[in-house]
Amino acid sequence: MVQKAKILLVDDRPENLLALEAILSALDQTLVRASSGEEALKALLTDDFAVILLDVQMPGMDGFETAAHIKRRERTRDIPIIFLTAINHGPHHTFRGYAAGAVDYISKPFDPWVLRAKVSVFVELYMKNCQLREQAALLRLQLEGGGKGAVGGKESAGLLAELSARLAAVEEQAEALSKQLDDDSADAAAVATAAHLERKLTGLRRALDALEPGAGPGGASLPATN
Repeated sequence: MVQKAKILLVDDRPENLLALEAILSALDQTLVRASSGEEALKALLTDDFAVILLDVQMPGMDGFETAAHIKRRERTRDIPIIFLTAINHGPHHTFRGYAAGAVDYISKPFDPWVLRAKVSVFVELYMKNCQLREQAALLRLQLEGGGKGAVGGKESAGLLAELSARLAAVEEQAEALSKQLDDDSADAAAVATAAHLERKLTGLRRALDALEPGAGPGGASLPATN
């Protein structure tokens, strides 16, 4: 069963959170509310999120300050942030949003279809990364159980074949996503994230190939997946 991705919605106005939930419900992911920057940071301590939709204008800790805290934490600094604002203060205001670490900056009222499409890209990238980590974990278990050198035996060969098939499926989906991003002229951050995912997949494929019979001694080292 595929686990749903979590999307963090941060806004001090309940009606805005309700509107975001209505727009994003079609993605069939887990939507988590936060009514302040402090509440958002608390949620980020315990849960992993695919993307954060962050309102700029909030009392107390505003969106810029909240984003700065998020980017300072090693656990959360790579989570994509989409800023939402009801006021257009011009290029300087927008630049401040990107400088704070946002991957996108959308003014209200926004097009629901556009927002949903942007969020779906980051959800899909997150799911591919989760699949990649799963394959790496399975491969690491095989390495630890089999020791150095090529893996032998029918049971090990069967597991290698299963891992290879699973990895091939992820590789195919990642390639399709990269082509879609190129065709749609997507945000540079989304394209860069997809390229990073493909590099991780390449490293994992090399490690898996090294375990095949006849690959030679020495085993294989796993690529980092964070």
